[in-house]
Amino acid sequence: MKHLLTRRTIRKYSDKTVSEELLNQLMGEAARTQTMGNLQLYSVVVTRSPEMKARLAPAHFNQPMVTEAPVVLTVCADFHRTTRWCQERQATPGYDNLLSFLNAAIDALLYTQTLCNLMDEQGLGYCYLGTTVYMPQMIIDTLQLPRLVMPVATLTVGWPAEEPPLSDRLPLESFVHQETYHDYSADDIDRYYTAKEQLEENRHFVSINHKQTLAQVFTDIRYTKSDNEAMSATLLDTLRRQGFC
Repeated sequence: MKHLLTRRTIRKYSDKTVSEELLNQLMGEAARTQTMGNLQLYSVVVTRSPEMKARLAPAHFNQPMVTEAPVVLTVCADFHRTTRWCQERQATPGYDNLLSFLNAAIDALLYTQTLCNLMDEQGLGYCYLGTTVYMPQMIIDTLQLPRLVMPVATLTVGWPAEEPPLSDRLPLESFVHQETYHDYSADDIDRYYTAKEQLEENRHFVSINHKQTLAQVFTDIRYTKSDNEAMSATLLDTLRRQGFC
């Protein structure tokens, strides 16, 4: 897929409609992706109405593309449907546990990535929102998700109205390990990360945040220990509420 080599995150969209026919076609094709036990442990909630997008926006820190994109897709780890199937077929389900959530989440994320690849081929733009697992209860309440359904990914989708530069990537040797995992020396870290750190945009990022290194921007500002711990507690509480632990 040559499209992967030029994949961009798109946050600005044209007014052109994403047809229901095209979207359904792509979502149907994406269902051919890998799935545990051939159970397809995912569901997708399609949001088009301005009112519903506005209600979802606070869960994503009111990022503008949530309300501006023609379509918002919330992909959920879903063991509710499979559980209902079992109940209706004289079978006793046992999927109210953490392992089942992990299996369903993996299914949902594999589906999400396949759908992204298919949208790339059609020229659609999208933005993957990592905020989905930060305040999941707001999404659950807004979308009326039942027990054993958990949001794990959100995509804003539309026809691109921008062509941002490609984001940088670490070299292959930084993440591929032959036979066993080989830990990183200080020299390895220098070799793999210096090019990223020297990019003008990243040097600017460090400067405007009054930090000494790019790593400090991530640890002290973007993904702090306190925020991670607080959102981890929220995530665990939500998983309990949804019946997964």
